[in-house]
Amino acid sequence: MIHFDQVYKRYPSGREALAGVSFRIERGDLTFLTGHSGAGKSSILKLIALIERPTRGRVTVADRSTATIRPRAIPLFRRGIGVVFQDNKLLVDRPVADNVALPLIIAGVPRKEIDKRVRAALDQVGLLGKERNRPTELSAGEQQRVGIARAVVAKPPLLIADEPTGNLDPDLAVEIMRLFKRFSDVGVTIVIATHDVHLVDRFDARRIVLGDGRVAAETPR
Repeated sequence: MIHFDQVYKRYPSGREALAGVSFRIERGDLTFLTGHSGAGKSSILKLIALIERPTRGRVTVADRSTATIRPRAIPLFRRGIGVVFQDNKLLVDRPVADNVALPLIIAGVPRKEIDKRVRAALDQVGLLGKERNRPTELSAGEQQRVGIARAVVAKPPLLIADEPTGNLDPDLAVEIMRLFKRFSDVGVTIVIATHDVHLVDRFDARRIVLGDGRVAAETPR
């Protein structure tokens, strides 16, 4: 599903975020990217989602080299990737249903189908019945679950998350990680960047440890 082959990433500032990173993630894997702040975790997610391109090396996503994807084709490519952010990036002036529906609206899905899929996504994250609530009326954990529902509503085969539990207390963090695990159990490939190794230790999953832009350690599938 994802293959990094000797990938380097140097930003215009001169900072080298990745230096010869190589790894492979198979379909359906739940994989944690861990390491200190600045180790390269977020850069890897940006390369997967084609927010950035590598300076050198080859990135393959869904058996396709990202180097072959032209700028005008990037929006279509990203429809196959659900993204969860640490700060949710919810539209606070719109109800939960509208937030979750956003990827489907952009994709031009018919309204009747949107309503059905939004309800199904909210049911998956335990928020059915909260469709008309505003995000500010929800708890931090519920807001993060809205972000996850938005990421999965289009049924992408790949889900990436950047520090999705960084703003949550330990109990809520475990709850959110268990939710990711349930999606992995039904075949979604999931890559989560996190610095919380104690939380990762609670889950039997693949781990890629980064240090100074390199793969410092890697556990088997």
